[in-house]
Amino acid sequence: MSPMVAIFCETRAEWMISAQACFRYNFPLVTFYATLGEEAVAFGLNETGVTHLITSTELLETKLKGVLSQIPKLKHIISVDQRRVSTEGYPPGLAIHSMASVQELGSQPDNCEPVVSPQPSDLAVVMYTSGSTGRPKGVMVIHSNLTAGMTGQCERIPGLGPKDTYIAYLPLAHVLEMTAEISCMAYGCPIGYSSPQTLSDQSTKIKRGSRGDSSVLKPTLMAAVPEILDHINKNVMRKVGEMSCIQRTLFNLGYNYKLEQVKRGYDAPLCNVRRLLGGRVRLMLSGGAPLSSATQRFMNICFCCPVGQGYGLTETCGAGTITEVADNSTGRVGAPVICCEVRLRDWLEGGYTNQDKPHPRGEILIGGPNITMGYYRNESNCQDYFVDEKGQRWFCTGDIGEIHPDGCLQIVDRKKDLVKLQAGEYVSLGKVEAALKNCSLIDNICAYANSEQNYVISVVVPNQKMLTELARQRGVKGSWEEVCTHPAMEEVVLKEIKEVATSIKLQRFEIPVKVHLSPEPWTPETGLVTDAFKLKRKELKNHYLQHIERMYGRP
Repeated sequence: MSPMVAIFCETRAEWMISAQACFRYNFPLVTFYATLGEEAVAFGLNETGVTHLITSTELLETKLKGVLSQIPKLKHIISVDQRRVSTEGYPPGLAIHSMASVQELGSQPDNCEPVVSPQPSDLAVVMYTSGSTGRPKGVMVIHSNLTAGMTGQCERIPGLGPKDTYIAYLPLAHVLEMTAEISCMAYGCPIGYSSPQTLSDQSTKIKRGSRGDSSVLKPTLMAAVPEILDHINKNVMRKVGEMSCIQRTLFNLGYNYKLEQVKRGYDAPLCNVRRLLGGRVRLMLSGGAPLSSATQRFMNICFCCPVGQGYGLTETCGAGTITEVADNSTGRVGAPVICCEVRLRDWLEGGYTNQDKPHPRGEILIGGPNITMGYYRNESNCQDYFVDEKGQRWFCTGDIGEIHPDGCLQIVDRKKDLVKLQAGEYVSLGKVEAALKNCSLIDNICAYANSEQNYVISVVVPNQKMLTELARQRGVKGSWEEVCTHPAMEEVVLKEIKEVATSIKLQRFEIPVKVHLSPEPWTPETGLVTDAFKLKRKELKNHYLQHIERMYGRP
């Protein structure tokens, strides 16, 4: 096998240029999220034994420098920045190059190597997932997996071509972003590089009065994760809440009228906030985690473009199902794409079977040429893969799905999220969290249940602006941390949780009885969520263990 090259870098053009060079010369690529901890990166680099690493100066100095002595096989680091890097403090025998110097070296006639075209069965990428549990695992993706997965994805995007513009800001180490960008390049679609901090005019690193990247680039296509779309939804609705009574009434009338038009397949020139993302977005694809029906409907109405949902995993090369552009329903993730098929396997312990009414339910199995080859040097964790009697590879997702009569899939549960309470009731933590994220006071929530207890508790990241105002109204003073730990504010949030839970008909035993308010937001940098903003339950439990024990009445 050809030597591997690793990339530990933010989303930028140099990332994709480097990846294309590796594919061209058949060098397997090893990818890491830029937010992955240094110990996890060191583990992956040692596991794969790479000698060459591509990174940025910032990541080199802030994350890698302290662990380079633990990676003895690493001999060359290539920095994508123009900044010079001092070699002081780095292990002896480690060479640090700039991207420009490497390009200059490659342009010399003596260094022109013939192109080595990869075979379909050759290893293309070892993609380390940040994972919601345990150590990162390196998913082995071969070239035929990539071409199959992207074929399935592109078939659901009508008219993809040079007239489109794609804005790239999600982590390129995420299979959704990587395959989306490669697909754009294959169809001649230009790519503009951004970041979550500079995406829109309201982004955190955009100076007031300046334009964000979307306003400048005016993209027609973009991918998103539900966390970002939820924030857009809540920010707009918060501004609506600050309007005068007349303005708010007019907005709600326009919104409800347009909602009825969209349900009938029509449009109306009302409630249009499309200009927030440049004004030209014609298609948005959400993946990485379930998107709530409320947020999907809001985006369809206010951004005047279809917001499709896709379902896939790193292990399926990002491909599984994608909604059709003309599908105006919400809460579903579409039918299988053309590169794969989907089965449902009974999960009797959770009460999901193919005989369920009105629709069959069960664990989702995805099979086809897009199914990856397992985990690098980790055969003990490959039990979720199998090959059927026809030689087709399958992956057992651990997600619970429901198949509708038109062949579309809906994600209804996850095996790892199901907890049996002391009295015997089963609680789906993911279902509870998805429902309660619609609370205006909640930015993020993690539900928790212990089988030795008979009730659910929760840890909530509250919306700072709204909770601070409510604290002011109630005479609660102090720092943000003091506001969050005040018993009166816990009661306020708990009251809204119960009201929302009751309105959406959660069962009594599913509603959290106690709550802890966390003053710190959950970002990939904190290690409490993945780069797709999925909850890391083990890390969250350990981080808030003292508060969990308090809520369960332990000293």
